[in-house]
Amino acid sequence: MTTPAPAKTGFEKWQDGIDKASKNAKWDSWDCEIQMAVDEINRHLSGTSGYKPLDWQLIKAMAWVESGAAHSEWNSKPMRIGVFGDPGLRSLLSGNEGGDLILPPAWKAKLTTESVRTVPSYNIRAGVGYLLMRTANYEYKSVLAADTKVYEVTVKPGDSLDKIAKAQGSTVDTLKKLNPTATVLQPKQVLKYQKASVQRVITGWQHMTTQFIAKRYNGGGDINYATKLDYVLKAVRQREALECKK
Repeated sequence: MTTPAPAKTGFEKWQDGIDKASKNAKWDSWDCEIQMAVDEINRHLSGTSGYKPLDWQLIKAMAWVESGAAHSEWNSKPMRIGVFGDPGLRSLLSGNEGGDLILPPAWKAKLTTESVRTVPSYNIRAGVGYLLMRTANYEYKSVLAADTKVYEVTVKPGDSLDKIAKAQGSTVDTLKKLNPTATVLQPKQVLKYQKASVQRVITGWQHMTTQFIAKRYNGGGDINYATKLDYVLKAVRQREALECKK
C-alpha cells in the first residue's frame, strides 16, 4: 500500500504560491512604482552619513511577503503599513521618531493616514520610509543655522554658557568650539557665537538584513518573516525586471 504524502504545512503552501507567481504578471504590477520610490528616497538620503542606496528588489520582496498579488490588500496597501492595529504609520507621520528626517519633502505633502491606506503608490512610499526610519541611527547635535555669521556677546554677572546660548539663539557646544579657553566666565568678557540649535540628526545606519527587517519592520509578528523574505528575494532576483520609464 502506498503511503499517502503528508499534508503540506501552511508555510509549504505559501512557498507553492510564490513559485506560481513567476507565471503571473500581476505580481510585478508595482515594480515601476517601487523603483520610482526607491530612486526618490535614495537621492534624498544620499548625503547622510554612511547611507547605502536601498535595493528596490528588496522592497519588492517585502511587498510579496506583506501581501502579494493573491492578497486582498495588494491593490490598496501592498506594503501593509497602515492596516488596522499597526502603529507604524502613526510613528512615521508623527515626526517624533525620525520620520521627518527620512521622508523627502514631496512625500511629506502627500502622505497622510487616509492616502497611505487607499493609494498603493503612497502605501509603498510609506513602507519604504518606515523601514528606513527604523534603520537609521539618531543623535541630538548642535546644528548651525543658515546664518553663519560670527557674532559677539559680552558676559554679564551671573551669566553661564547655557544662559548665553539660550538668549542668543545658539548652543553650548557652539560656544565652546568658538571659545575654547572660556572655561570660567568673567563679567565683561567677550565671547564669539553663531546661531545654532540642538536637533536630531542621522548619524549612521544599521546593517539591513532579512532578520533585521523581520524585527524592525514586521515587529516579530510573523515568526517565518525572515525565512519568507530570503525565499522571495531569491525568486525576485531571478525574474526579469520590467522596463520602467525614468
